[in-house]
Amino acid sequence: MANDILLKIEGLRASVEDKEILKGVDLTIRKGEIHAVMGPNGAGKSTLSAVLAGKPQFTVTAGTVEFLGQDLLAMSPEERAWAGIFLSFQYPVEIPGVTITNFMKTAVNAHRAGKGLEPLKAGDFLKLMREKMAFVQMKPEFAKREVNVGFSGGEKKRNEIFQMAMLDPTLAILDETDSGLDVDALRIVASGVNALHTPDKAAIVITHYQRLLDYIVPDVVHVLKDGKIVKTAGKELVAEIEEKGYDNL
Repeated sequence: MANDILLKIEGLRASVEDKEILKGVDLTIRKGEIHAVMGPNGAGKSTLSAVLAGKPQFTVTAGTVEFLGQDLLAMSPEERAWAGIFLSFQYPVEIPGVTITNFMKTAVNAHRAGKGLEPLKAGDFLKLMREKMAFVQMKPEFAKREVNVGFSGGEKKRNEIFQMAMLDPTLAILDETDSGLDVDALRIVASGVNALHTPDKAAIVITHYQRLLDYIVPDVVHVLKDGKIVKTAGKELVAEIEEKGYDNL
């Protein structure tokens, strides 16, 4: 049904520094669905996530993107976040001098302000933060640490899932969030993503590898190659990619 559609992309083309990366992407995501986007290096997977998040270095040259019936491309990056889009980065950045507590307090209250809500009271914020840190098995002392400074790869990714839990997005875009994770960290990150998923939300999981999709099972799998989606199927496509590779699909 049309009212179940969260995200609708039609004919999306995008460039960076005059080089066309996305060459006509069509994609529809409905409430409750998890979509995996797979493909070789340079296919345009991270460009797609960056365009959806509104990164300014990417120029959309054609196509439309609607999120909950609104023109996503007309929104600023902040407005997209307030509307319910969350992007997990492949390489989370360090923010020296800013504690996780202060960072999240600013982010949560900015989201609330964007929706016309009052800032959370200090006690309510700290209670929410403790709950979500326990949810992703993050030690309480991390709240006092500077954002991602000195964190291992797994700790950075766990911190991102914690941020996602705090912001409670409608559409989560996970851009190669499995990069550099050992098996234990992968399980924790995946369990957090699965636990946050509800019938009213959706997720786009961008990955090279089958192993993440053993834990976050997709409803739909797309192969993005040379800027276009060349194949779409169910979760069985993951095993086909593992067996044949991208060139033989």
